[in-house]
Amino acid sequence: MFALKLSGVAKTFTMHLQGGIRLPVFADVAFEVEPSECVVLAAPSGAGKSSILKMIYGAYRCDQGGILVRHAEDVTDVAVAEPRRILHLRRHVIGYVSQFLRAVPRVPAIEVVAAAATGTSSEAERTRAAELLCRLNIPERLWTLPPATFSGGEQQRINIARGFLPALPILLLDEPTASLDQTNRAVVVDLIAEKKRRGAAIVAIVHDEDVRDAIADRIIDVARFAAEA
Repeated sequence: MFALKLSGVAKTFTMHLQGGIRLPVFADVAFEVEPSECVVLAAPSGAGKSSILKMIYGAYRCDQGGILVRHAEDVTDVAVAEPRRILHLRRHVIGYVSQFLRAVPRVPAIEVVAAAATGTSSEAERTRAAELLCRLNIPERLWTLPPATFSGGEQQRINIARGFLPALPILLLDEPTASLDQTNRAVVVDLIAEKKRRGAAIVAIVHDEDVRDAIADRIIDVARFAAEA
């Protein structure tokens, strides 16, 4: 039984500042992801991989097709869902690790991570956040500092911790290991394996072949969905 199902999904971007030029990106995207499965989207840069993740997350609307998300007995079509329903899915169903950290300025790193699950940080959530920060090799002396002061690799590890802390049934990963060294890439591979064992359905974009081979149950070539201009 699928956790996530895309069928007939198409997307075209309109460049309003360039005279309304329309740029078709992809058409007829179709795949399913089951619980405890990691599907990796592969293709050259610019093929629309990140756009697919953003449509699943409800940040982009697709032009046509359906994006079905299953949660318990409920199935929601993200492609036509109301904004309130999209927000509900983000809180309770779909996690997302983007390529960039967007955190409130001046908030300590441990609070940024701890608040990822509910928006507030309890003692239990701070404990879980501390465990993740330790695993991702963020020195404890940095936990009380705002992530804006961190290096790019440290910020990405905070981003990963935020995405992995909530126990959500679907997880979207957009280049989670791009700024990481070999040691921390291995940590992320282990975190993904743990999420899969707990039943999460994962869609990932990774360019590192070793990471891809370690996490992927299936690889989908997004280039085959390329739309004709």
